[in-house]
Amino acid sequence: MAGGHGHGHGHGEPVENPIHGIVAEYADPDDLLVAAEAARTAGYRRMDAYSPMPIHGLAEAVNHYDDRVPWSAFFGGLAGFLGGCAMQYFVSVVDYPLNVGGKPLLSWPMFIPVSYELTILNAAFATFGSMIFLNGLPRPYHSIFNAKNFERATQDRFFLCVESEDPKFDLAETARFLSGTGGVLSVSQVQR
Repeated sequence: MAGGHGHGHGHGEPVENPIHGIVAEYADPDDLLVAAEAARTAGYRRMDAYSPMPIHGLAEAVNHYDDRVPWSAFFGGLAGFLGGCAMQYFVSVVDYPLNVGGKPLLSWPMFIPVSYELTILNAAFATFGSMIFLNGLPRPYHSIFNAKNFERATQDRFFLCVESEDPKFDLAETARFLSGTGGVLSVSQVQR
């Protein structure tokens, strides 16, 4: 196990594991997908993959599905719709009731355009805001940036990182496993 006790962040608490994880580099997206699926099958759960392009099936392979953004969009849109209806109700019925041609003060068809637009607007803001927040952005530094050749993750290389917080993580065994996944160009320890 990659142990070692040090002091972290100047507060005197011991650091359980001074590395972020083991990173394997691949030249081909299919190799990355096969390695991620093999790691999941082997029991690794705390891992992440980095690629310059989307790879179909990779999110499932690294168990990275999060439905909080779609739910944020739904509730943001719902809040926009209800807010639009409430605003128009207040204006048309409570604050400034105006009888036009004998129509009822609370006529729902006239509420549709404003409520629809506020639904779209609030859903967009909720989606954008939750995506930024849940991804931890902006993030000027992350431990994975210390990996050898990681700057090529936005160009032409593919990386799989098994994190040290994974219950199955063992420094030697995980490095051996990643080396055996095929197409591995380098395996490096990423320091925190």
